[in-house]
Amino acid sequence: MAAPGVGDVAEKPATIATAAPAIQPLDPEFAAWRPADGAPAVALASGEEAAALTPAVDEASLTTPALPQRGPAARAFSMGGSFTDKLRAEECLTMAIYYEAASESLEGQQAVAQVVMNRVRHPSYPNTVCGVVFQGSQRSTGCQFSFTCDGSLARRPSVAAWNKARRVASAALGGFVFAPVGLATHYHTTAIYPYWAPSLTPVGTIGAHRFYRFGGMAGRASAFTAAYAGVEPLPVRSTSGAVMPLAGELGVPAVPLPVIVAGTAGGSGDGAALTPPAPVPATSAAPQTQLFPQSGQVRKEYESSGTWLAQP
Repeated sequence: MAAPGVGDVAEKPATIATAAPAIQPLDPEFAAWRPADGAPAVALASGEEAAALTPAVDEASLTTPALPQRGPAARAFSMGGSFTDKLRAEECLTMAIYYEAASESLEGQQAVAQVVMNRVRHPSYPNTVCGVVFQGSQRSTGCQFSFTCDGSLARRPSVAAWNKARRVASAALGGFVFAPVGLATHYHTTAIYPYWAPSLTPVGTIGAHRFYRFGGMAGRASAFTAAYAGVEPLPVRSTSGAVMPLAGELGVPAVPLPVIVAGTAGGSGDGAALTPPAPVPATSAAPQTQLFPQSGQVRKEYESSGTWLAQP
């Protein structure tokens, strides 16, 4: 249930609709991008799998209806960093949009993307896109976005829905601002009412999500002063700390590293086989034949003290 006096932001649509900024079609080269440094790419479904996972996306409907604006809008994001940073940021933001709002309307997905971008600009959160998306993911109950620690990443996305989410992410990183959520930094589904909701200022409801911003000085536009850091971390869940790796939690068996032999593909070429080190043999203490250590200063007549008598 919404907080008293807060209605759905879609109740009073404006008479003029605004078009989302033109977004270039997805380059097929990055349809299933895998970072060069080994971060896992997201596997995409296709064909009948995609149709079963999500309905087809109507490309002609990718426009943003004008919705009432609640509070000041965020500033346009200026993307810096290297080409790798941009790829990682887009990948992380696409993940957040897809796994948090794949079934939402375009404006619902843009609202989720805007929350991520608002957090990047707020000093209370990491100042990278991947840092915001995967914050707390090393703890099963501490992740900021639930999909990063509840096993959702094991689901195979559909191509159509993933590409739609990627276009929304690309627009947000390119400076598009979704004004209806203003400076919102939090949201939750309408099916729950988390403990932290009363401490924040409601912004409104879009689709299945209810949005909030910080109250007081922390929620004003002047508080969003953090500069984008660049140097995006890998778009993967953090496994730091004493926690089980994600693969273990998902029931994926660990695969041992193969033995690489010289002369085969991937061999070292130095004429020696790379094999695991031989196990260290277990050592055991030598059996003690004396009940007491010998000091060398026991008199002859007392040297058998402490032993059993041969004849009682």
